[in-house]
Amino acid sequence: MLGESKAFSGFAVDDLEKAKAFYEEVLGLKTSEEHGLLTLHLAGDRPTLVYPKPDHEPATYTILNFPVEDIDAAAEALMERGVAFETYEDSGQDEKGIMRQYGPPIAWFRDPAGNILSILQLD
Repeated sequence: MLGESKAFSGFAVDDLEKAKAFYEEVLGLKTSEEHGLLTLHLAGDRPTLVYPKPDHEPATYTILNFPVEDIDAAAEALMERGVAFETYEDSGQDEKGIMRQYGPPIAWFRDPAGNILSILQLD
């Protein structure tokens, strides 16, 4: 029934203006606003809806993963823009916050609403 639907994902934030500034200015994503909602225009024509929720609680899991060609360069560029990477106990993360022991190299950070995002190097 919905196999041909152009489904999209979404997530909540507590402050839409802070989210817009972060996703545009820090991460460099294209955004648009309509009906009081923010849309992130991700590569591959995958819109992601960002909506305000007054009683928002940050996701306890990664809501968006951003594949990068060079995780060290991407981490350094994000740190220069004020991003702080999360550290998790016994994860084997290096001084930049990159976990290289299990699966592809990955580093986690949060948006202004506390939602968890990541950069990861697939190659």
